[in-house]
Formats: sequence, C-alpha cells, structure tokens
Amino acid sequence: MSGSHPPSERLPFEALVQLLQTIFVRHDVSQEVAQVLAHNCAAAQRDGAHSHGVFRIPGYLSSLASGWVDGRAVPVVEDVAAGFVRVDAGGGFAQPALAAARPLLVAKAREAGIAVLAIRNSHHFAALWPDVEPFAQEGLLALSVVNSMTCVVPHGGQRPLFGTNPIAFAAPCQGLAPIVFDMATSALAHGDVQIAARQGHAVPPGTGVDRDGQPTTDPQAILDGGALLPFGGHKGSALSMMVELLAAALTGGNFSFGFDWSGHPGAKTPWTGQLIIVIDPDKGAGGDFAARSRELVERMQAVGVTRLAGERRYRERARAQVEGVEVGREELAQLVALSLPA
Repeated sequence: MSGSHPPSERLPFEALVQLLQTIFVRHDVSQEVAQVLAHNCAAAQRDGAHSHGVFRIPGYLSSLASGWVDGRAVPVVEDVAAGFVRVDAGGGFAQPALAAARPLLVAKAREAGIAVLAIRNSHHFAALWPDVEPFAQEGLLALSVVNSMTCVVPHGGQRPLFGTNPIAFAAPCQGLAPIVFDMATSALAHGDVQIAARQGHAVPPGTGVDRDGQPTTDPQAILDGGALLPFGGHKGSALSMMVELLAAALTGGNFSFGFDWSGHPGAKTPWTGQLIIVIDPDKGAGGDFAARSRELVERMQAVGVTRLAGERRYRERARAQVEGVEVGREELAQLVALSLPA
C-alpha cells in the first residue's frame, strides 16, 4: 500500500474557526455549541492533529443529521460536594458541558486543592488534550479520561469491548509551554486508522485484527469488521478498563458497549462519559511545582530526550501562527460547500 499527501492550502486560524462555526450553525447547532466545537476542531487542525481536525466534520454532521446527538443541548451543572461537580450534557457534546462547568471546577480546585468534574450523557468526538491544556496555562494540573465506542479487543479476549479510551494530562512548566500528553489506550487512535485507510498506507504491526481475528496491517480490514488492539498488551488493556470505570461507571455515562446506535444510521459520535480531575499544585509543592517541572524537563533533555510530549503540536502551532493552518485543498473546498445555504 502506498499513499501521498494531497495538495493543501493555509488559512488564518480565526478564519478556519469562523468557517467551521458557520458549518455547525447551518446544520442545526446552537451558536454557543458551534463556537466551542469549531474552536476545538480548528485547534486540532492547527496543531497537526489531523485525525481530530477538519477530518471529523463529516462525522459530526452525519451524527447530527441522524438525530443521535443534540446540537442545541444546554448542559445542566450540579454542585454536589466541596470538590465534586457533575454535569448532565443533555445528549449533547462534552466540550460545551466542560465549558459550562469550568468556572465552578477551577474555583473548587483552588479552594480545596483538588476537584473532580463528572460529565455524563455526553458525546466526545475530538482530541482530548484541548480539554486539559488550558488548565495548565492557568498553573493547574489536569487529568482527563473519556471512553468511546466499542472497537478494541481487551487483552486475552476474542471480540471488541472497550473503546480507544484516551488519557490526557497537562502540567505547567516554568518558562516553557505546558507539558501535555494525550494518548489512546489502543495501539492507534481510531481516526488515525481511518486516515491511513483513506490515504492508502499500512498501519504498524500490532495495531489491530481483521474480521477473522487475524493480525493485520491493513487499516481497511480493521475498519471492515475487524478491531483495534490495546497498546502494550495487558498493560494498555488494564488502563482501558480503568478509563471505562472512571469515565462511565463513576460519572453515570454509558460504557463503550452500553449504547445502541443502530436506530440512527450515520451516527458516529460515542455517547459515553468523561472525567476531569484538576489539582492546584500550590497546595502540595509550596508554589514551586512549575520550577520542579522545568527541572525534570531539563534532566530528561540532559539524558538525551530530544522530543517531549506536546512539542510537535507546539511547533505546528507556532508555524500556523505565521503561515496559517494547513488544510487539504479538497477538504477546504468541501468545507466551503458545507458552509453555504442549502
């Protein structure tokens, strides 16, 4: 299998946000929700996370058109304990629910030192790092987990059960951009498999199996009745199980296997839950956490680490600020067409 990168164009970040926002509004999404989703999607594209950038727009629109997700849902925030916030996303997307609860969550974290946000009845179809990075920019630590639709075979199992179930973490670092990582507990993110299939190139060995349960590097075979595998065998599988418990069982959301979208042809977004834990490091490190974070980074560099978590995204972001956000020419034409009145 072989593939090549299609021709692309670059446009200002805010122009891309506005274009995406217009598309969402034209497809029955409220202005408030459209603004959050557009910024999230454009940020992923800007930072080079193309599997969660404009590539996702058709999936969003397909889910909306199917009636599976409510693009006008208004989240209901519940203040339930000194360090605990719940949000019912109302069958809408998780990011607007996070935005609605964020001020209360931050206030509780600064007061109590730690606070938890449990989002249920929500759809998450985006990269997870944009959910946590802003907390680190405010000097806080943040950890988030979200489960997705069933597409991963647990270690030792014969059939898929878990989702790709990512984990994201962000921490402030003195004088540097926040330390941020976002990783699927599957061997590869589902969106990356879809992009590999579209571009016609193989995925690494150990990524997944075909419909007969046989190992394959053909992304289309994984998508056509096959499944992904957890990274690291039993270790990734255990982390994926942890995500199911934290993001679904604890929040009241659906497990990755706990929803049936068969009655909504075209539905793409998983209807699950999300958990976010925010910590004020000043309560533990006496105000020098960011400095100690910097010390750790410098020690890692001293032993030969040349690329830290999040660095590639920051480089892409800096380039986009100067040159604009890269979007495939064909994709951009499709986006413009979707933004026009029917």
